[in-house]
Amino acid sequence: MAKKRRAAPAGAVRQPAETGRRIGFHPVLAYALVLCVVLFAYWPSLQGGFLWDDDAHVPAPEMRSLHSLYSIWFDVGATQQYYPLLHSAFWLEHRLWGDAVLGYHLVNVLLHAVAACLLIAILRKLAVPGAWLTGFVFALHPVCVEAVAWISEQKSTLSAVFYLAAALVYLRFDETRRRRWYFFALVLFITAMLSKTVTCTLPAALLLVFWWRRGRIEWKRDALPLLPWFAVGIGGGLFTARVERLYIGAEGSDYALTFLERCLLAGRAVCFYLTKLIWPADLTFIYPRWTVNQSVWWQCLFPLAVLALLALLIYFARRNRGPLAGFLFFVGTLFPALGFFNVYPFIYSYVADHFQYLASLGVIVTVSAALTVVSTRLRTQGAWTPVLAACLLLCVLGSLSWSQSGMYRNAETLYRTTIERNPECWLAHNNLGADLLETSDRVDEALTQLETAVRLKPDYAPARTNLGNALARVGRWPEAIAEHQAALRIQPDSVRAHNNLGNAYLNSGRFQEAVTELQAALRGDPNSPRVRNNLGSALSSLGRLSEAIPQFEAALRLDPGYDEARGNLGLALFKGGRVEEAIGVLRTAAVNRPDSAPVRGKLAFALLNAGRLPEAVAEFEAAARLEPGSPLTHFNLGFALSRMPGRLDDAIAEYAMAVRIAPDFADAYRNLGNALAKAGRKEEAAAAYRELQRLVQ
Repeated sequence: MAKKRRAAPAGAVRQPAETGRRIGFHPVLAYALVLCVVLFAYWPSLQGGFLWDDDAHVPAPEMRSLHSLYSIWFDVGATQQYYPLLHSAFWLEHRLWGDAVLGYHLVNVLLHAVAACLLIAILRKLAVPGAWLTGFVFALHPVCVEAVAWISEQKSTLSAVFYLAAALVYLRFDETRRRRWYFFALVLFITAMLSKTVTCTLPAALLLVFWWRRGRIEWKRDALPLLPWFAVGIGGGLFTARVERLYIGAEGSDYALTFLERCLLAGRAVCFYLTKLIWPADLTFIYPRWTVNQSVWWQCLFPLAVLALLALLIYFARRNRGPLAGFLFFVGTLFPALGFFNVYPFIYSYVADHFQYLASLGVIVTVSAALTVVSTRLRTQGAWTPVLAACLLLCVLGSLSWSQSGMYRNAETLYRTTIERNPECWLAHNNLGADLLETSDRVDEALTQLETAVRLKPDYAPARTNLGNALARVGRWPEAIAEHQAALRIQPDSVRAHNNLGNAYLNSGRFQEAVTELQAALRGDPNSPRVRNNLGSALSSLGRLSEAIPQFEAALRLDPGYDEARGNLGLALFKGGRVEEAIGVLRTAAVNRPDSAPVRGKLAFALLNAGRLPEAVAEFEAAARLEPGSPLTHFNLGFALSRMPGRLDDAIAEYAMAVRIAPDFADAYRNLGNALAKAGRKEEAAAAYRELQRLVQ
C-alpha cells in the first residue's frame, strides 16, 4: 500500500518536486557549490592577520585554561561581551590551532556558507521562488564581507547558523506539532542568543512568516507557543543593553540623543542600509558618524521616506504580502541597532555593515523572489536573458566581495583603506598609529597618525594613551606622561592608562609614582600579567625585592610563556643574593626566547657576577648580535672581556663601539680610558679621559 502523503499546512504552497533539479544537478552538489563560491569570494582574507579587537575574542593567555571556561559563562566582565557560547567557541578553536589566523578565518567562511545553505533549505520548505538564487546572493553579497572576513564578527556568522537552524526546525514543528521539534528549536534559539543577542528578533520573524503564509496569525497555533521565546529574547536583549552600558562604556555624552533624534537616526539608518544592499558601492569598515539634529529639517525626510515606503507596501499587500513581510523582517531585525538602544560602536559610527548581516535577508529574499518570478515568466516565452542576467549579478557580487575582503588582509591595509574613504575617521587614525607602533619601526608615522586622532577626538582616552606610548618610544617622557595623565582625566578607571602611566614613570626614573599608578592598575585588573610585571619592576627599582619577586611569580602563573617577566624575576633574584636560582630562571628564559637581547643580557649579567666569565661573554655576544645598536650591551661585553686574559683589545673595541653609539656615555669613556691605559696606548687613553671630563663637568 502506498504511504499516505502528509497534507500541506493551510495557506502553504507545495514545493515543486523538481526544484533541486532545476539548477542542473543534485541539491547536495549545489550546497557544496555554495561553499566553493564563498571560499573563492573570501580567498583574499584567508591569510589575513588579527585586526583591532580580535585579541579581545581570541583568548588571552589568562583565559586559556579549563577554569577560564567557568569565567566565560559565569563572570560577566571576563570577556568583552557576554556571549558565552561565542567565547567558548573561540576557546576551543584556540585549543585546536592556537594563534594560527587561517583557522579562525576558515571557520567564519564555513559558518557563512552553512548559513546560506540553511537559508536555501528554509526557502525551499516555504516554497519561496528563487531559493537557490537567494542563497547565492546572500553568500556573495559584499555587505556580508565585514561579518565574514573579520574574526571578531564570528558572533554574526555563528549566531546566524543557530538562528536559521532554529527557524528551520520550528517550521518542522509547525507542520507536525511534535514537542521534540519545539524544544529542539528552542534550544537552538537560546544558543543563537548566547552567540549574539540580535537574534532575539527570531520569534517575531516566525510570526511574520506565518502571517505571510496564511494571511493571519492564530493565537493558539501561532502566537502562544512563541511566548516563551519572546520572554527569552526580550530578557536577553535587555541584559545585553545593560552590559553595553556598564561593562563596555556605551553611555555618556556621545550617546546623548533625544527620543526624536533617535527616531531621525533610525530612519536614516534604514535608508542607508537599504541603499547599500541595493547598490553596494563605497563600502568601508567605518562609515562617517552623522550629526543628528532635530532642528535640521531635511533629516526628517529619512523617516518620512521609510513611512512612505511602508504605506506603499501595505497597500500592495492586498495583492502580495511578500514585499511587506520582507521589509518588516528587514526593519525588525535591524531594530536593536537602529539607535533606540546604546551600542558601543555608536561612539564612532551609527552604522556598520555587520549590523545588517541577518537583516539583509528580508530584502535579498524579496528581490530574489521577484527576479525569479519575472525570469520564469520570460523563460516560458523562450527568453534566456534573465538567467544570464542572474549569472552576471552573481559574478559582480562575487567580484565585489573578493575586492572588499582584500581590505582585511592585515590591519594596516584595513585602516589605510578606511582613512582613504573616510578621512575624518579618528578611530582609523588611532588604530593605524597603534598598529604601526606595535608591528614596525615607523614611529614617526605612528606619531603623525596618533596626533591626528587626538586632534579629531581629543576626549578619546585610548588615543591619548597610544600617543603617550609613541612619545615614550622616542624618549619624550614628559610629553608621554602628560598624554597618559590626560587619558586618566578622561577615563579615571582605565587599567590601561594607569598601567601605561606607571610604565612611563618607571622608565623616567620616578619609581614611587610608578608603584602608585601600577597598584591602581592592579586593583582594576588583578589578572593582568603585564601589570604585575611592571609593578614588580618598579618595586625592584626601589629595592623592595621581597614585594617585587611575588609579582613576577604571579605574572608567570598567569602567563607561563611570559619570558620578559621570567627575565625580570631572575634579575630580582640575583639582586636578592639568590644567584644560582637567578641563573636557572634566566637560562630558562633564554632557552624560551633565544632571540631576545634583554633576556640574554640579563643572563649574561648574572653569569658575570657569578664569576662564570666565558659563559657571560658568550651571552653578551649573543645579545650584541641581536641588538647591535645597544650601547649598554657593548659596554657590558667590554667589561666582561676586560676581565679575561688576552681579551683586552676586544674589550677596547666594545667600549669604543659603545661611545660611537652613545657619545654622552660617561662610564663607557671611563672604562675605555682605563683599558687603553692598561694596554699602553696613553695618547688614546688621554683623549678618552678628556671626553669623560667634558661630560661630567
